Amino acid sequence: MTKKREVTKEKKLKADDAAGVSLSLQDGQLVTKTAPQLKAKFSGALTHMLQQLGSTFRLFVGALRAGTRRPFEFKAIIQQIEALGVTSLWIVAVSSLFIGMVMAVQFAFGLRKFGGMEYTPRVIALSFARELAPTLTAIIVGGRIGAGMAAEVGSMSVTEQIDAIRALGADPLKKLVFPRLVASIIVLPLLCALALVLGVGGAMGITAAQFGISMPFFLQSAISTVTMKDFISGLFKAPFFGALIAIIGCHYGMNTRGGTAGVGVATTKAVVATSIAIFIADFFLTKISILLF
Repeated sequence: MTKKREVTKEKKLKADDAAGVSLSLQDGQLVTKTAPQLKAKFSGALTHMLQQLGSTFRLFVGALRAGTRRPFEFKAIIQQIEALGVTSLWIVAVSSLFIGMVMAVQFAFGLRKFGGMEYTPRVIALSFARELAPTLTAIIVGGRIGAGMAAEVGSMSVTEQIDAIRALGADPLKKLVFPRLVASIIVLPLLCALALVLGVGGAMGITAAQFGISMPFFLQSAISTVTMKDFISGLFKAPFFGALIAIIGCHYGMNTRGGTAGVGVATTKAVVATSIAIFIADFFLTKISILLF
């Protein structure tokens, strides 16, 4: 009797698969979804994503237009540079230092198997200059900056401070978004340059202590390998990453609804969207930098 039930259940599942029906478990119950339902769900998610992209682009264009109108927000920009850049120095210093040390240990162990451990300084310096310094710095700092912007602007949104700014005749894009956008574009290249120096320095220290590669040899090999084109191709990405971080964080902050719970949701979405956007942009910027440099 049990075997007959299993055979009948298996036949039903095969028939459902042939009819385009998928099974999923929700709240402990088996829920069937037909192909049209899955198609409608996918199209709805795609439409929502396109709406978010359009809204983010409109925010970016609006912030640029608002920022060109007098009076210029020099004081607010300087305050944001301090808030975003100076307070992020420690996380950039610690993370880049230890990332450089980890990369050096991994490459040295790997290259030693093939008798090429002397190439470790070249590989580390080139990878940091072209990719690791800008991208990892943007991911690490972007999570902090993006979350902070989303939380700060989102708190102002749910407490109706943004509406109060509009009621007073001021433009929230000019007062809130534009200073953060300019500050992020300025800060990210500087932080990336710092990450490059500290990352290579950490790698140089650990290879000298553990693998016997002298610091003068490491430095000479790194300088002879990394050209100005390599340095510029990495630094070229940083302003774009800074713009993405600021715009995405401010976008989710400006559209926060639902009180303090909504602030938490907006902060989480901002961090996730910033990380994904940086990885996607990194691919296209890498292709462009190869063509240009």
